[in-house]
Amino acid sequence: MKDRPWVKNYDKGVPATIEYPSGPLYQFLDQSAQKYPDRACTIFKGATISFKEMNEITDRLAGALVAMGVKKGDRVGIFMPNTPQFVMAYFGIIKAGGVVVATNPLYTPAEIEHQANDAGIEVMFVMTNFYKTIKAAQPKTKIKKLIVTNLKETLPPVLKVLFTLAREKKGGFRIEGGLAQGDIWLQDLLKQYASAKRPNLNLGSEDTALFQYSGGTTGVAKAAVALHRNVVANTLQIKSWMTTLEAGKEVVLMAIPLFHVYGMVAGMNFAMATGATMVMVPNPRDIPDVLENIHKYKPTIFPGVPTLYNAINNRPEVKDGKISLRSVKACISGSAPLLRETKETFEALSGGKVFEGYGLSETPTASTCNPLSGVNKTGSIGMPLPDVEMKIISLDDGETEMPQGEIGEIIIHGPQVMKGYHNMPTETANTLRAMKDGKTWLFTGDIARMDEDGYFYIVDRKKELIKPGGFQVWPREVEEVLAAHPKVMEVGVAGIPDPYRGETVKAWIVFKAGQTATEEELKTFCKEKLAPYKVPSHYEFRTELPKTTVGKILRRELVRQHKEANPS
Repeated sequence: MKDRPWVKNYDKGVPATIEYPSGPLYQFLDQSAQKYPDRACTIFKGATISFKEMNEITDRLAGALVAMGVKKGDRVGIFMPNTPQFVMAYFGIIKAGGVVVATNPLYTPAEIEHQANDAGIEVMFVMTNFYKTIKAAQPKTKIKKLIVTNLKETLPPVLKVLFTLAREKKGGFRIEGGLAQGDIWLQDLLKQYASAKRPNLNLGSEDTALFQYSGGTTGVAKAAVALHRNVVANTLQIKSWMTTLEAGKEVVLMAIPLFHVYGMVAGMNFAMATGATMVMVPNPRDIPDVLENIHKYKPTIFPGVPTLYNAINNRPEVKDGKISLRSVKACISGSAPLLRETKETFEALSGGKVFEGYGLSETPTASTCNPLSGVNKTGSIGMPLPDVEMKIISLDDGETEMPQGEIGEIIIHGPQVMKGYHNMPTETANTLRAMKDGKTWLFTGDIARMDEDGYFYIVDRKKELIKPGGFQVWPREVEEVLAAHPKVMEVGVAGIPDPYRGETVKAWIVFKAGQTATEEELKTFCKEKLAPYKVPSHYEFRTELPKTTVGKILRRELVRQHKEANPS
């Protein structure tokens, strides 16, 4: 890949290489606070916090954390949804020299225990409605202190009163009996350290910024260790890709979870680096709330996942024009395959571009993207971002570079690739490998091919290949076909045990509202577009499919449920 064929197809203005600044990640907030002091950094239900205010709050919070004993390199947890308090906690931790460990707020105490113990968390930020969950996990961890915040603390005055009266107790946001000894309210902490200054730390590019846990759906969750330079690089790579953005003028709909590195980097850090306002959406599954925020605040940039775009496409108030999507000019779609129908429908409704990207927690998010203005190849994850090198390597020997158009494993080299996995030397050695060219490459486990223009196409996960009777079937290909059926809203495809073929193809289907179809109808539809061995032999109709919190359909969970219902 010495010639990097993709570079010639970059949009005008996208550089082949970027000069990355040294220094810590919080430089983006510093710069936006200087350039756009009065511009809203966050909007939450109508309440705004300016860039200047956010910078000052996080300085004080950093001073408070250091006074509480947080030292450079200490891991500090965040357990909350997309609210202004998440942004405060994130940059407060970073400025204190700490390492952010953002945990999925839907996790059970047992899942929290694993991450808290693996990371060695002693201090954790938590929203009141999750306080009991953390307290249940705490005795089996090293967590010493919780910094607690209530959703209402960043609401406008009128909504704050209404929330206290109508939702606080009912929604589990009130902590009866007050906080346990040793825990502290975020508001009290900020008052106590009202005059605190940002700690004077020697924080540099090689210091650790994030532990991002990944792999929880396929095994024991691993913490990908991202240095400040990795996150800075990836933020600027994404920023450079968005050639039409206007610094200090964009509005980002922040609906993808901030605890996930995709939302954290492609949403929050991107917004910080461009002076963009973030409209905070705590629950992306609350589609009426998502639409209300679009209607009120007219976002211009909407990073999301295919299931979210698909849900919006199918809302009656969007179809009939009561809610307009016309303010949206750019959507980066990630975390799961973007199906053709989802993309084309959303683009028709919004007039904007939905361009699929690809990334991993190990990079720490984006590695490739379709161009914003140039040829947007449906089904492709696009081209490598500036300074990213990608190769397709043989599945047989793990070394030979495959010719153009041939299928193999994606490997990546670039400035955003993680340092390694925390406390997992074997996993790190398996994933980060030195090659004959003298460079260290990240082996992704994703199977793909590259075309003559340097666009890459994911075939599927290496581990999710289906082998009916010795043939090879990639689930994504079958899902693409079924998703094109006019009655199908969502589909998941995976391999299930079969006594004759060893494994066979099964499809789990969710129909559009008011629609239904028979197995025979779907089989006939598939037979027109797929080889016989790829056509699903089993179908299951459902009202919903299991998904990760970022909307990725859990194929492994579908297989587990099938096996549980059909013991051999």
